[in-house]
Amino acid sequence: MLQISVVIPVFNEEESLPELVAWINRVLKKQGFTYEVLLVDDGSTDGSWEVIRRLAAKDTVVKGIGFNRNYGKSAALDVGFSVATGEVVVTMDADMQDSPDEIADLYRMVKEEGYHLVSGWKKERHDPVTKTVPSRFFNAVTRIISGIKLHDFNCGLKAYQSKVVKNIHIYGEMHRYIPLIAKWHGYGKIGEKVVSHQPRKYGTTKFGIERFINGFLDLISVSFVNRYRKNPMHFFGTLGTLSFLTGFIITFKLVYAKIQGLRLGEPVREITDQPLFFLALVALIVGVQLFLTGFLAEMMTSNTSRRTDYTISEKINLGD
Repeated sequence: MLQISVVIPVFNEEESLPELVAWINRVLKKQGFTYEVLLVDDGSTDGSWEVIRRLAAKDTVVKGIGFNRNYGKSAALDVGFSVATGEVVVTMDADMQDSPDEIADLYRMVKEEGYHLVSGWKKERHDPVTKTVPSRFFNAVTRIISGIKLHDFNCGLKAYQSKVVKNIHIYGEMHRYIPLIAKWHGYGKIGEKVVSHQPRKYGTTKFGIERFINGFLDLISVSFVNRYRKNPMHFFGTLGTLSFLTGFIITFKLVYAKIQGLRLGEPVREITDQPLFFLALVALIVGVQLFLTGFLAEMMTSNTSRRTDYTISEKINLGD
């Protein structure tokens, strides 16, 4: 078994790939590691795949996976994780802002200190304020919600025990929350290491301000899915029961008040003339619907498992 698998999602990074792979080779060969470099081309529209072909033809440690279209970073990581054979799996970005010089220390933290996952922390960033300020706010909120004391959830430079990446599944834009997903799968020993952040040398960033908006929506999604995916009735059933009981209590009070008024000979309004009746009716209907939603979700959970398939156009140095 190899010691290290380096998984690198690639999207339109043809200029940086030769230099990045040479840098990784130089560092890991000097350290005496056995390793592989997995380049996952996420539907690049430039010449990235041809560059990967040339690199793999020259060096068998370089392996390539090419998507037929752009699926996103999470998809690239998910497929890379599935084929990685190293004891420790290291992820990094292809833009050369993550330094391969950090890999050896990350490997030792996982192997010698027993961390399930070690995340990089770009303490000093070479990014504009429009990226750093929203990023700090995003990380602060994620720390509060997740309870994981990391400073930089979105850092691409991370190291994992092999069993961690083999037992988690990421999709959509959930790569930001791999530490949270790993924790909910029982891999709670999560460490952090300050890593160097290089100025971007080639190309431009592929992410805009919308990633922070999407990030918060994804945080809500991953929190809900991981907390209730095995027992959705606990969520929907609880809300449905509360809504139904609220409607029932209001209806009972209206009916009781009318009966009492008639018994005492007092003038009373028709129940259907009172706004509270319609509020109670809505609460009853919503309660039943939420309960049925939970019941159906419970049935689906017990009979199906979530799986996402990606269309891979070609593989290099990976056999069948």
